[in-house]
Amino acid sequence: MRIRFTGAIVAVGLAAAVVSLADRPLFGQARGAAPAAPAPAGQGRGAAAPAAPAQARPVARPARIAGKPNLNGIWQAMGTAHWNLEDHSASATPFWQLGALYAVPAGQSVIEGGTIPYLPAALKQREENMKGWPKSDPEAKCYMPGIPRATYMPYPFQIVQGQRDILFVYEYASSNRIVHMSNHTEAPVDSWMGWSNGKWDGDTLVIEVNGFNDQTWFDRAGNHHTEGLKVTERYSLNGDNVLNYEARIEDPKTFSRPWTIRMPLYRRLEPNVQLLEFKCVEFSEELLYGDLKKK
Repeated sequence: MRIRFTGAIVAVGLAAAVVSLADRPLFGQARGAAPAAPAPAGQGRGAAAPAAPAQARPVARPARIAGKPNLNGIWQAMGTAHWNLEDHSASATPFWQLGALYAVPAGQSVIEGGTIPYLPAALKQREENMKGWPKSDPEAKCYMPGIPRATYMPYPFQIVQGQRDILFVYEYASSNRIVHMSNHTEAPVDSWMGWSNGKWDGDTLVIEVNGFNDQTWFDRAGNHHTEGLKVTERYSLNGDNVLNYEARIEDPKTFSRPWTIRMPLYRRLEPNVQLLEFKCVEFSEELLYGDLKKK
């Protein structure tokens, strides 16, 4: 029997995964390369100035790692799926003081078939979730976003792929997860980010994620699930800088049938790109606990 955690899950084994991935390709001067030769000694008057030492070029990015496509990099979705997975028109939010700054942009559905096949009671729950937004939204509370929501939030994430397990690191709320590529086990606890077991199907990375709690949403529109959620993700390269992403959603307690979302993810190409910290707990304290202050 799994034990349910209602707080944020601690990334047990993260350090071990990073160690196992330490042999990933480096950028800059290769390991073990000899240092540049010293410049020649001073030369006579009128002699040509010594040529500037050549700068080390970045090591070429390998196309494959252990025979599999190299997915290493920082990736980000573009679109409005984080607002609503389904078709939606532009609309106002309760923050009328911000004018157009925080209005909902229009967006097209990323769901195969267009709409989520809710059971009647679950559809009513979505309506209740929307009435309570934003306070009802786990994102507003800085809870870890779960899968697949972490993939298409308006924040980048990083894939760290080595010879063994694969690490996903998300900028939002410093969330992360380890994809277990060989030692597949059942989730030891129910958690926000679930438990990920991965395998390769040809050149496609397939990840089965379960062991969720029922505290995450799919987007800001109140789309939700129960602890019975199972997500099957598929990541496949489309050229060098695009990942085709697919997630099959199953939850018999919430949906009448499985359904699938699809979208492209784009590699961030800035020369100095990196994940930055977005530890948002302090931004949520007033929302969560402001009414407990002494008047």
